[in-house]
Amino acid sequence: MESIQLPPGGWLRFWPAFFEPKQADAHMENLIDDLAWSQRSIRMFGREIPQPRLTAFYGAHAMAYRYSGLTWHAEPWAGGLAALADAVAKAAGCAFNSVLCNLYRDGQDSMGWHADDEPELGVNPVIASVSFGQSRRFDLKPKVKNSAESVRLTLGHGSVLIMGGDTQHHWVHQIPKTRQDCEPRINLTFRWIHPS
Repeated sequence: MESIQLPPGGWLRFWPAFFEPKQADAHMENLIDDLAWSQRSIRMFGREIPQPRLTAFYGAHAMAYRYSGLTWHAEPWAGGLAALADAVAKAAGCAFNSVLCNLYRDGQDSMGWHADDEPELGVNPVIASVSFGQSRRFDLKPKVKNSAESVRLTLGHGSVLIMGGDTQHHWVHQIPKTRQDCEPRINLTFRWIHPS
């Protein structure tokens, strides 16, 4: 496990191989087959554009999650998501009641710069990011230019990255596009959503 401090009070915990390869292969297969993937549109710069990836949202009970002009209503846990939530909760030291699932079909699917700082996540949320499939680059940079250096990680098959402290208040992150040939990648971001 690698530990990284993100000033002023943020932190990362990174396990490059949290799941063994056979476990990761089985999870990847189950998630592709069992989840209700869809491509939704988000509002950016005053217009609707299709998200450059497929998404799904699941939870332990009925709840809503809002970001980029979208409102998600959680489907019940599926595809082994409840067991995965329990596994990463032990590593994170906190519980998760929902997961936003992203399927990157190729190198042109991406996630732009953002922070997971929606009000329903509360103050200083802990986000656990689980990756299966193709390795992709993950970048973090401070929201305001300061003396802190940007961070770059490779999120590989079976890796787990946990972000905590005030990371979401002071840092943004992305999965950039790449021209390299890429197989599909699934990323699960487990979180705790507070009742509105």
